Amino acid sequence: MVQTPNIPPIIESEESDYRDNGIVSTVAIAGHPLHPLIVTFPIAVLVLAAGTDFAYWLTQDAFWARASFWLLAVGLISGVVAAITGMMDFLKIERVRKRTAGWAHMSLNVAVLLLSIANFALRWGNTTGAILPTGIIISTIVAALLGLSGWYGAELVYRHKIAVIGYTDRQSST
Repeated sequence: MVQTPNIPPIIESEESDYRDNGIVSTVAIAGHPLHPLIVTFPIAVLVLAAGTDFAYWLTQDAFWARASFWLLAVGLISGVVAAITGMMDFLKIERVRKRTAGWAHMSLNVAVLLLSIANFALRWGNTTGAILPTGIIISTIVAALLGLSGWYGAELVYRHKIAVIGYTDRQSST
């Protein structure tokens, strides 16, 4: 007999989540969910922006400040695309909205985008002057929030079987 894993109380889990086929994504190509694929871009470039901020701090080379600026720009553009696909699933899949992990994942990602907009705006026309200390602090917070958001996103996919490949009825599985 398969038993539900011992899960800390902060993570909600239902035995039925382990036994059903899961919920397919509402934004997919040939059944393959797009949100998990697209999020890799903003995650990578926004974490790299924190890295280039630290490189600027250590070297004072303006190259790293310009790199951070453009990484933030790419992170914002790709983050908005990822947010659209994620929000479509959030709004259309009831199971996502019923789970704390869904709300935490969405809230953390909104915070990441808002902080990144502020970080980008601070650097507009002042790529080197805005990094220390404010820019590097915001970039580090964004990288940490992305780690937390990724945890909750994985909870949705692996624990609650949301945005899996297959054929299921989105409404009947809660």
